[in-house]
Amino acid sequence: MSFFKKLKDKITNQADAVTEKFKDGLSKTRNSFSERVNDLVARYRKVDEDFFEELEEILIAADVGVSTVMELIDELKMEVKKRNIQDTREVQSVISEKLVEIYQGGDEKSPKLNIQEDGLTVILVVGVNGVGKTTSIGKIANRLKSEGKSVLLAAGDTFRAGAIQQLEVWGDRVGVETIKQSEGSDPAAVMYDAVQAAKSRNVDVLICDTAGRLQNKVNLMKELEKVKRVIERELPGAPHEVLLVLDATTGQNALTQAKTFSAATDVTGIVLTKLDGTAKGGIVLAIRNELNIPVKLVGLGEKVDDLQEFDAQNYVYGLFADIVEKTEE
Repeated sequence: MSFFKKLKDKITNQADAVTEKFKDGLSKTRNSFSERVNDLVARYRKVDEDFFEELEEILIAADVGVSTVMELIDELKMEVKKRNIQDTREVQSVISEKLVEIYQGGDEKSPKLNIQEDGLTVILVVGVNGVGKTTSIGKIANRLKSEGKSVLLAAGDTFRAGAIQQLEVWGDRVGVETIKQSEGSDPAAVMYDAVQAAKSRNVDVLICDTAGRLQNKVNLMKELEKVKRVIERELPGAPHEVLLVLDATTGQNALTQAKTFSAATDVTGIVLTKLDGTAKGGIVLAIRNELNIPVKLVGLGEKVDDLQEFDAQNYVYGLFADIVEKTEE
């Protein structure tokens, strides 16, 4: 049974709104990536070195990442040889299979948010300005609240004009209170207040916003380390998640940001926003394979419920939906 057939069976059995969100959200990448793969398959009658060279270019153009592409091409060549595949059309199924394997391979960290069964969970959210950090916090709060959790927000981005108010607007929108101080306050002091408030109110989850840049000369990463230390001191074992928000439309620049932040704050997961707005959705694979950090949540639209838990099979379905749906029984 081909991988596409297995994937089709899984999706058919699942048949829920999440699958459709991945399909719709990845339409730009699919239209670019799948069309180029389809064209490649149509032009080549046999699987040879020229075929793999062009496939390599297509994958790099989708921002899969050079080292990930090299690894993928090597594995495809071995698989094609092992299965004695001659027809280029059969390679499409093998590509999708290997994409899932690459994402799920290695030292697997859980794609689920690390929410504590008992007691307070602290989620620290980091990232540069303009990537959709505050919006993501609002949407995460909405997700958790809809699951029956009590949530509190901490306005730790005290340097950017309007950041505190922006977080409050999101808090009001989803029915969650925001702990804040005045603009320009010490972010670590805000975190101290927020942890105390969350503990005294028996809140389930505290989500902490942080600065994306500083207006003074203090190094951003040192400030984030200080914030993290205060949280750890006030609640041993916290933060339970350090989520880095990245903008999918920035492609390889997002990978560079991930390397910088993960060196300073021990990032446990990625929130990849605006995946619906780019034709380079392959960045998901580059982040997972090159940094070994799981993408935990992806933005697949503008609505409050369009921030979805990442699922490798739904992702590959989103990339190849048109082909999968044409798969014969």
